[in-house]
Amino acid sequence: MELNAKIPPGPLEQKWSYYKDHAKLVNPANRKKLDVIVVGTGLAGSAAAASLAEMGYKVKSFCFQDSARRAHSVAAQGGVNAAKNYKNDGDSVYRMFYDTLKGGDFRSREANVYRLAECSLALIDQAVAQGVPFGREYGGYLNNRSFGGVQVSRTFYSRGQTGQQLLLGAYQALIRQVSAKAISLYTRHEMLDLVVIDGKARGIIVRNLDTGEIERHAAHAVILATGGFGKIYYLSTLAMGCNASAIWRAHKKGAFMASPSWTQIHPTSLPQSGEYQSKLTLMSESLRNDGRIWVPLKQADNRKPNDIPEAERDYYLERRYPAFGNLAPRDISSRAAKERIDAGFGIGAQKNAVYLDFSKAIKEQGQDKIKEKYGNLFSMYRKITDIDAYSEPMMISPAAHFSMGGLWVDYELMTTIPGLFALGEANFADHGANRLGANSLLQACVDGYFIAPYTLSNYLSDEIKTGSIDTKHPEFEMAEAAVIEQLQKLSAINGNKTADYYHKKLGKLLYDHCGLSRNKSGLEYAISEIKLLRADFYQHLKVPGTPAEMNGELEKAGRVADYLEVAELMCYDALTREESCGAHFREEYQSPEGEAMRNDEKFCFVSAWAWTGLNQEPKLYPEPLVFENVALTVRSYK
Repeated sequence: MELNAKIPPGPLEQKWSYYKDHAKLVNPANRKKLDVIVVGTGLAGSAAAASLAEMGYKVKSFCFQDSARRAHSVAAQGGVNAAKNYKNDGDSVYRMFYDTLKGGDFRSREANVYRLAECSLALIDQAVAQGVPFGREYGGYLNNRSFGGVQVSRTFYSRGQTGQQLLLGAYQALIRQVSAKAISLYTRHEMLDLVVIDGKARGIIVRNLDTGEIERHAAHAVILATGGFGKIYYLSTLAMGCNASAIWRAHKKGAFMASPSWTQIHPTSLPQSGEYQSKLTLMSESLRNDGRIWVPLKQADNRKPNDIPEAERDYYLERRYPAFGNLAPRDISSRAAKERIDAGFGIGAQKNAVYLDFSKAIKEQGQDKIKEKYGNLFSMYRKITDIDAYSEPMMISPAAHFSMGGLWVDYELMTTIPGLFALGEANFADHGANRLGANSLLQACVDGYFIAPYTLSNYLSDEIKTGSIDTKHPEFEMAEAAVIEQLQKLSAINGNKTADYYHKKLGKLLYDHCGLSRNKSGLEYAISEIKLLRADFYQHLKVPGTPAEMNGELEKAGRVADYLEVAELMCYDALTREESCGAHFREEYQSPEGEAMRNDEKFCFVSAWAWTGLNQEPKLYPEPLVFENVALTVRSYK
């Protein structure tokens, strides 16, 4: 099978306009005849559902949370990027396109990335019209700050709550359509399988999490906007409910997974404080605008940070990457922190953290100015640690965060299953091997508001004569039977180990061997251990209760069962990519200075994987990446 990215012809800056000008349309009367399912109510899902319903399509929206506005987009803090050049510091659509492409280590499509930058301009205007309270300067103009991997200020923000405020805007648009009866909203419903009829996505099987009832829902197209799978590491910045099940079960029905090993470790999480933890807290990357990162020059220095004089501090990011300093990209900053910690310079009770120090910024700008910019983040830090970061440096540490990999999609955001679309973090499309900060909120919004309405219509224009999809079709019968069989199987094992036990074991295995750094022997070891862990899971898992009731442990068991398969593919993907690029750091492929070394001759492609069956090696379908507008240069932030 040859992958077709469907990139439009013409110059880079005209491709999206060309596509919109030539896309097929569906007239308003026919839109009422077409059903669309949207799974996920975060920024991508809510934006897509609201936009499509506003256009006249009949939409069903699903989420497993008790409220659509509890989607994980709410947790994003620092900001959303847009190339408005309000600071007059040289920003442009092209510069944002280049920064994103370079930040991803030249492992993403030019056309998709340029469209992301191009659409960023309209997003800010839309968000303001929705009432998103972006930070403003004294005169009332929208303010900007900078994020890692760039040398301009293009990040719009709402203190440290940008994701929450953007999601409230999207949620209001969603609920408006629910009130207008254009959207049927199903909260506390989890997608457990995709239904494919004659090669096309035609519906989903869901479980009502309150009653245990299994339901069938049909549509002419299905959108997955279910977020990323960074929670596979167990300890991560993600909510406990975040998972890979929706995209993974679609993968097993024929949707290719792309570059699943490209997972981001965020440099500014709060460090783990004990074995009891199940989640880590993210501190916004925006703090790196004013905070300076350092460790003591002396190993195992147990003095309090304020007792360590300036001459005995190592501001290692400023030392190693002077051009970008504390705003070096996330992958580079995280690896640099890990290197210092592993070398014995870590701080804190467990020696697993570094300092983020605001003393210089407070001295120069005043505490009130720092509080105005980051006050809620400082309050959150004090609530968790009982430390006043205005008078003592924060302690931060790398933690699993974002999935650059996901379902493979073409330029239209359609997967290898016709009629199945993936938006936001559920797809692989825009970030390459490393995501720049504040681009995740941007991608989710752009995919939902500005791209999906065009590409869905282009696809649905050929579905007008299809008629309604019958949920009594044999494919629905078989998919439901398979879901019930899986739930009963997990419940019947009746062992003595919880789903959390297996999740925790898997997470540590991945962090050690497919985390910040990887090597051949470690990845081979991880694959063999994952297979053993999966076999043990199906022998000794304990799920109390039954499938026919509210059962949170059964939910977790199903998600961990999927993680045990996703993890193996992650390691296969990392093993076959014999280069270092972005967040994928193979220890065998690095410069004498410890920097990543790409191999453009052999690995300038996206790894797209097909499911071949349990305990079978997955099949690789590389999508070559063609660069016509930028030169493939060594990624340097020095």
